[in-house]
Amino acid sequence: MPNHLDGNALAGVLAEVFTTDVTAARARCSSCGRTAPVAEAMVYPDAPGLVARCASCDHVLVVVVTAGERLVLSLAGLDAIDLRV
Repeated sequence: MPNHLDGNALAGVLAEVFTTDVTAARARCSSCGRTAPVAEAMVYPDAPGLVARCASCDHVLVVVVTAGERLVLSLAGLDAIDLRV
């Protein structure tokens, strides 16, 4: 796999959707059960969008694709996300 960034790379694009800082939120991987801040995810920016993978098991957690005026967000790899509001 190509080099990756940390989960903080998701901050700008997710700020368009959420009113709180999602990178500080704790998320649980649906594959291995690891719970960690989103900022600890491995983010690969070389796809058509951003792909965030679990730092423990490499499972896809989040996919974000921006297409013109549309933002497509998949959180399918998460069991839960704990947003502090």
